[in-house]
Amino acid sequence: MSRTIRAIIGAVLVLVIVFSAISVCQNIGRPLKLDITDQRLYMLSDGTKSILGKLNQPIMARLYYAKTAALKGPDRIRFFNNYYEYVRALLEEYVAVSNGMVELEVVDPRPFSDEEMQAMRYGLRRFPITEEENFFFGLVIQTQFGVEKSIPFFSPDRQSFVEYDISYLIDTAVTRQKRKIGVLSSLPVMGDDVTGYMREMMMRQGQQPRPAWTFVEQLRKQYEVETVATDVNDINDVDILLVIHPKGLPEQTLFAIDQFVLKGGRTIVCVDPHCFMDRAPQGMQMQMQMQHSSASQLDSLLRTWGLEMPANTFAGDRNLASMAAIRANQRPERIIGYLNLTPEGNCFAEDHVVTAELNQVRILFSGVLNEIADSNEAAQSDSKIERTPLITTTNRGGTFTISGGFELMFLDSSNLMRKFTDGTKPVAMGYLVTGKLKSSFPNGIEVESESPDPNDPNETVTTTTQLAGLTQAEEDCAVMVFSDVDFISDTVAYQTSFFGPMVVGDNSTLMLNAIEDLSGSSDLVSIRSRGNFKRPFVVVDEIERQAEAETAAEVEKINLQIAGFQGELQKIVSEAKEGEQEVIGSSIVQKKKEVELKIHQAQRQLRQVKMTRRERIERLGNKLRQANMLAVPAVILLIAIVLDLRRSMRKRHYISHASDA
Repeated sequence: MSRTIRAIIGAVLVLVIVFSAISVCQNIGRPLKLDITDQRLYMLSDGTKSILGKLNQPIMARLYYAKTAALKGPDRIRFFNNYYEYVRALLEEYVAVSNGMVELEVVDPRPFSDEEMQAMRYGLRRFPITEEENFFFGLVIQTQFGVEKSIPFFSPDRQSFVEYDISYLIDTAVTRQKRKIGVLSSLPVMGDDVTGYMREMMMRQGQQPRPAWTFVEQLRKQYEVETVATDVNDINDVDILLVIHPKGLPEQTLFAIDQFVLKGGRTIVCVDPHCFMDRAPQGMQMQMQMQHSSASQLDSLLRTWGLEMPANTFAGDRNLASMAAIRANQRPERIIGYLNLTPEGNCFAEDHVVTAELNQVRILFSGVLNEIADSNEAAQSDSKIERTPLITTTNRGGTFTISGGFELMFLDSSNLMRKFTDGTKPVAMGYLVTGKLKSSFPNGIEVESESPDPNDPNETVTTTTQLAGLTQAEEDCAVMVFSDVDFISDTVAYQTSFFGPMVVGDNSTLMLNAIEDLSGSSDLVSIRSRGNFKRPFVVVDEIERQAEAETAAEVEKINLQIAGFQGELQKIVSEAKEGEQEVIGSSIVQKKKEVELKIHQAQRQLRQVKMTRRERIERLGNKLRQANMLAVPAVILLIAIVLDLRRSMRKRHYISHASDA
């Protein structure tokens, strides 16, 4: 046999051995997995393992993914290939952990096939790619008792919460009853509930019914959600009460909320010293718009719970202030009341399941929650009321106060920044209050009612009735209070995309965590709180903050000069209008030109300072980039030098021993 043939046979045998070894290792090593991602994205959380451990019936999971169709689709469809691999790997982990209770089947629904008909029957979303090809990416869970649950489409906005969605599907497939949430709000968070004739009339008038907030639509997928009237006398038949922006509630409604809490009803309250979603109706005169109040409060109840929210006072933090454009065609600027809460700033309670694993929550001009001493609680030491701050600013957080809501209608970020003073301790914007709470109405309330006059049927008689209730809870109560409403609105918590509303940060996750925690489902909370695994550019952000801090004083000085020049210019113009002895070409016109020139020069100087700051940021960024680029070659070079020195030393050592011999 020639040398060439032997070489070819040897190469073939080597390839066979390699591929066989790969196949054997894949099968043998399948149970041996190592997840080195920061948040263990490919390992199931303890909550999921707990849910799987409680399964008492087998579950069939069918993953529908049109892989062949995705290869023919545009870039935004091919993007899902990596997403599909992640979902499939996660489902395989479900199978491995479930002790045989979960079985996985992956289906590629081809055109006109039975699998495609099944996918459409299960209600999975279909995206046409060509005349024949349709794109599917969904999951169907089936139990042996015929219960079917599905995720119609793995939308990109839910990529951070895939494990929760799958575990929720399994959990609800083996349980029957949905919890009921009541929403009490002075805002149209539930949308316009109009049908039939009223909807047709609105359409004819060119009006569209207002949709429910995206957050409410998200709740409806998991709970029964119903509206609670703002003038309700009694709240019952709901498991959790969600009070959003309570403005001017009558005493009977406050009493109903108070009694619901004392009876053990779980409650979440969102109040706000200025809610941007609470806008004055269009068409109102400017004076009426300025008088419109966008504030809400529950002072009588909050004080009983040991909290207070001062009016027209807002939380701020220079380290958390976000960049945003206040008006169209305007450069973004840092707004002291628009806060981006992160774990790096110790903004979340690490020892509570609601906030332990949150990564980013955006707050828009939140109020401040302060703990206060309650006289009733102090009188009885056995009350044992616990108040846990859930979300806070950093240690440098502080507050700023405005004179009225109209000040935020014409938002001036630099003016608000001047009002703000750094603090020395965190400012709280969310609290959990637990314990045997007392009533805010220990003597009850008086309720007026009208009835026909027995002496004159055409007249009515007003009678006053004393309405009594519980004075203290018999069991522990639980209330969560947040001093912001906008953070769950569509404007802050979501953004519009090709696939519909997409989650931004963990705003909605915070509220859903709170609801899950109060409903007693701690397993699902521990899954959802894995949340958003976005990684911020901490070093870059610190570089920008450092550069801004170095130029802050100079920028402030120039802004004050510009404001002074503008005031001087307004004074000159007003004098020119009032005085009749001065005409065009007079000294007033000359002064006006001089002041305008000063303003122009100051603005040019301000631009120069900002340009210098931007160049400084870019220089620091370039240094960081170069350091990162040179780090690996430097390490390799260092290793090469060490190895070369070691080899030289061994060679000299060998030569010296040989010569001695």
